[in-house]
Amino acid sequence: MAFVNITQPDPAVMDNSLSLAGMLLVATPMLGGTLFGQSLIYLCSHTPDGGAMGLVINKRLPRPDFDDLLEQLQIEPVPPMRRIGLCAGGPVEEGHGLVLHSADWSGQDSMRITDNVALTSSMDVLQDIASGGGPRDALLAMGHAGWSAGQLEQEILQHDAWLVVPATRELIFGMDHTVKWRRALASINIDPARMSGQTGHA
Repeated sequence: MAFVNITQPDPAVMDNSLSLAGMLLVATPMLGGTLFGQSLIYLCSHTPDGGAMGLVINKRLPRPDFDDLLEQLQIEPVPPMRRIGLCAGGPVEEGHGLVLHSADWSGQDSMRITDNVALTSSMDVLQDIASGGGPRDALLAMGHAGWSAGQLEQEILQHDAWLVVPATRELIFGMDHTVKWRRALASINIDPARMSGQTGHA
């Protein structure tokens, strides 16, 4: 496959004033064959001095399904009046669930990420969803991805491991996980077929 020249953030711009929270990380071919190959990650928090945390949003978690999870957590009704998708959110704390959702709903332990997206770690959001309410859009991620201070910047700028893409409702909450990675690349006019095992800076 031919080499494609991909513009990455300018190192001079990625200073302490820039947070990538609310953006998407798109795995490049440099991560092929790894746990994060063809991953799409929504960044929930990021500071150059404090590291970053995000959720993989395009890796479907087949088990447990939403009904099984509600039974385990003793949340009723089961079957629920409404269901949301489950994702394998990352290798850190895989037994810990986090609900990424639209910001039209807020509850105990909710954290606003952007004007449109929030994150909740308490079970009240699952109770509301099971009862037919809750946020308009939501997904449940089991586990998350994390980076220490400066690690993500190094992976982006020095190792060309990730591309940074603006988040959209469809990319975050769309149910067809198989197309999210390609659609994220298409949103910045990149054809995956033209990407090689390395990327470059413009």
